[in-house]
Amino acid sequence: MSWGTAGLRTHIWNNNLRSIVLLAFFPVLLVGVGYALTILLTGFTDPAQLVPVNTGGSFSVGPIWAAEFARLPQIGVWSLIIAGIWFVIAWFFHQAMINAATGARPVARKDEPELYNLLENLCISRGLQMPKLAIIESEALNAYASGVREGQYTVTVTRGLMQRLDTAELEAVLAHELSHIRHQDVRLLVVSIIFVGIISFAAEIVFRRIFWVGMRAGGDRRSGGRSGGMVIVVALAILAIAYLLAIVIRFSLSRQREYMADAGAVELTHNPDAMIGALEKISGHSDLKNAPEEVREMFIDNPATGFMGMFATHPPIEKRIEMLVEHAGGRLVARGTSVPQV
Repeated sequence: MSWGTAGLRTHIWNNNLRSIVLLAFFPVLLVGVGYALTILLTGFTDPAQLVPVNTGGSFSVGPIWAAEFARLPQIGVWSLIIAGIWFVIAWFFHQAMINAATGARPVARKDEPELYNLLENLCISRGLQMPKLAIIESEALNAYASGVREGQYTVTVTRGLMQRLDTAELEAVLAHELSHIRHQDVRLLVVSIIFVGIISFAAEIVFRRIFWVGMRAGGDRRSGGRSGGMVIVVALAILAIAYLLAIVIRFSLSRQREYMADAGAVELTHNPDAMIGALEKISGHSDLKNAPEEVREMFIDNPATGFMGMFATHPPIEKRIEMLVEHAGGRLVARGTSVPQV
């Protein structure tokens, strides 16, 4: 894998193309969620719709499937309208939501001059607009970039990161987050989180509804409880599959991008050893316990690995260091120590 300028740009282009294709599936998922929701809500409010029909001695499920299928275009339009409203709200106010979720506070040059100057110098070296800067008062070692457009991008670091990393390592982390912005990883990840949030919200409504109503349709034997229960199970399966696919899409958008951001940090700082040293110190000390899982996916390190590592949002730090040594000419350093400055 080449990490030269041409190779990096090729990988960025390929990743962005795959991301756009994956995001294109979200409208399909949303329509599926809307279809499942209408079936569930109709079944709960009118259990008679779930009664099996006797057609020549054989039984088929109630009329709800055909009726809702005929309304599928209408369901699709309303699903996309609701999603669009949520998307507009999240597009303009997501940064405030993220700051509230993590406890981040904006800072200016007078508040943190060294940190501000490091980020500003990196931006000047590439002719980039200076993003906003924020700090989380936590001993954890972590950082992330957020935002969806120029003037809104923000780089956030923890207090622990500032205290434990030396200047070169802190610059490498800032360059890593700046690379996420340069590669448009941040925009795509935020967009995917917005859409997955819609599906998560719909799933929560459904399961709360089931809890409150107590599966009346499935338990009413006089109304064809077995078939009604089957319809509800199938509708829940549709919703669960849509939610699972949305999670897989979201994870696929972020996992490979950490390698690219590491490479981008080396390109900006010309110091692979500093990036390795930062990752060594961050490893095992990055857990921000109060941060929501959706926000953790934007972090430089997310220690949660998911089920058997299948849904890990980040590659292991050991693998990232290995890539830096193999492809960027970096050197391994002992954990907790700094690379000697030349």
